[in-house]
Amino acid sequence: MDLPRFVTAIVVTLLLHSSVMQAAKQASCIFDTFSAPSGYSFSQVQGVSDDGTVVGQLVDNNTQQFVAFTRSASGVFTEYAAPKSSSTWLYGRNGSGANAGFYQDNVNPENVHGFLLQGSKFAAVNYPKAPNTWLFDINQLGASVGSFSAGASVVKGFMLVNGKYTTIAYPNAQATYALALNDNGEVVGTYASGPVSNGLVWQSGTFTTVNYPNSKYGTVLTGVNNSGVIVGNHLSAERDFGFIYENGVFKNIVYSGGNYTMAGGINNNGLISGEIYLTGNNTLGYTAVCK
Repeated sequence: MDLPRFVTAIVVTLLLHSSVMQAAKQASCIFDTFSAPSGYSFSQVQGVSDDGTVVGQLVDNNTQQFVAFTRSASGVFTEYAAPKSSSTWLYGRNGSGANAGFYQDNVNPENVHGFLLQGSKFAAVNYPKAPNTWLFDINQLGASVGSFSAGASVVKGFMLVNGKYTTIAYPNAQATYALALNDNGEVVGTYASGPVSNGLVWQSGTFTTVNYPNSKYGTVLTGVNNSGVIVGNHLSAERDFGFIYENGVFKNIVYSGGNYTMAGGINNNGLISGEIYLTGNNTLGYTAVCK
């Protein structure tokens, strides 16, 4: 990715079996924006926990190294690099301060490993016998979701509960990414087999496809809270446009004066996190309350 692009670049065109299509409106949002810390730029701004802590990835402007970050609701940034990593991402965080992420191995750079991080406690998460594992989110009950390499060109999702893996793989899809979950076991993400991606909802083995209307390159769902409110992005060329999906209705997330606005996650208080693209490489992180 650039993580949202990472997910969508390897996904693709699929004949839809179930699709939710509704006309989109613009949400009414109150934004709180923030800049990257001195010496860094945002690579991505992803999930937000119930206490308002935002997670994502920064790039060091001098070394070009990619490191993960947390940003507290009071604005304090903490950078983090996983042990023996060349790049580190944080993607999700629960209300108890447990973070889900993944890193690129600096010894075997073709391999990616998932991990959980709480305080200074680091725990690797590697799907059995898979060369690559991406861990994307963890809920308040300790269940986590991610994806793994299931073959040379096949990626499948998983849910991990008490050490047991449940595979999440949309039928006949080349790639399935399980990107977020709530405390009810509802998982959202994306699946594909060509250049267009499809938004997915999975719960207890049942898939539902949720696609933003008339999106040229498809849909990626990036967050879901305990009320079932979903956020995601619809894709157009090299841009991702954020939206909220609730009760069958899409609403666009638009920052006035921005070029485009991406959605990274949503917490159980309805607070949305993401990134605003202004001009060139000038971006801002944000949290927002939208109706």
